[in-house]
Amino acid sequence: MSKIAKLASLALAFPLVNWAQITSPAEPGRTPAQMIVTVGHHYGHVPPVLTKDDLTVMQSYEPRQVTNLISLRGDRAGLELFLLVDHCSNCEPGSKFEEINRFILSQPSTTAVGVAYIQSGRLQVAQNPTTDRDRAVNALTTPEGSKPASPFTALAALIRGWPQGAPGSTIRRAVLMISNGINPVAKNPSATNELPDTSAEAALAAAQRAGVTVYVIYHPSADYLNTDSSQLYSGQVQLAHVADESGGEAYFLGFGPLPSLAPFLADLSDHLANQYLLEFIATPAKTGGELESVTAKSKIAGVELMVPDKVWVEGGGNGSRVESR
Repeated sequence: MSKIAKLASLALAFPLVNWAQITSPAEPGRTPAQMIVTVGHHYGHVPPVLTKDDLTVMQSYEPRQVTNLISLRGDRAGLELFLLVDHCSNCEPGSKFEEINRFILSQPSTTAVGVAYIQSGRLQVAQNPTTDRDRAVNALTTPEGSKPASPFTALAALIRGWPQGAPGSTIRRAVLMISNGINPVAKNPSATNELPDTSAEAALAAAQRAGVTVYVIYHPSADYLNTDSSQLYSGQVQLAHVADESGGEAYFLGFGPLPSLAPFLADLSDHLANQYLLEFIATPAKTGGELESVTAKSKIAGVELMVPDKVWVEGGGNGSRVESR
């Protein structure tokens, strides 16, 4: 995986849900919060089993108490995974759909797979998450092409309309989005003084708010060679931004289509097999709840963690912040 990726219907009936489930009362000035953490690349060796003592969590440059670290394996391995495919103009996925079929069929029985599409910027859910592999595979159709529009509006709609499990559930939720990432009405932030793409920012905030990890595979339109390279670059930057800061990863090599999705889908499967639910005590947000910048790192040398850039933290109820003890 090159470092450039690091740098650079049925769904609308449900309200935005809060991933941070408070399971027990907190002391004044102390609010339970949680996030999904993923063990990153571990080249050639089996990653160690982590405990809560192996991690440090910081909020506002202050350490926070880690209360639990749950390995999401075995009877805790439940996962809902949505494939979100952009019907971008003149897309030619070719044999790559066969690779996606094999990816779906290879998922463990604890994973429910859903399929959705982006049609002219709008969300179309073809199959809600199901453990019936045939139903998921049959929901895959070759992109028909559509009017160019921001893919991130549909991503946000998918996340906001995705019902969460019962309180206390450790069912994870993740999205694999296949798109060129181009918003035709957005300005290239690297070339102008314009603000970042607001549709990408809204999708990222929705993912962080709901605890959804986003993975993306860049796939250009067939006429990408005739597209302004700054527009292609901007699309990749926005894809990487949303993926990386939700705790996921973006996959692309240059501006052309990937020669094969298989190695990247295998990498994604490895990430999903090495995740934990991290529970910690946060300083309450100033208001009823906010996305707060939180960092989590491993104390073990050579173990990299992939974590969201921000986490939803409930408010203290009195409009003031109290540092945790």
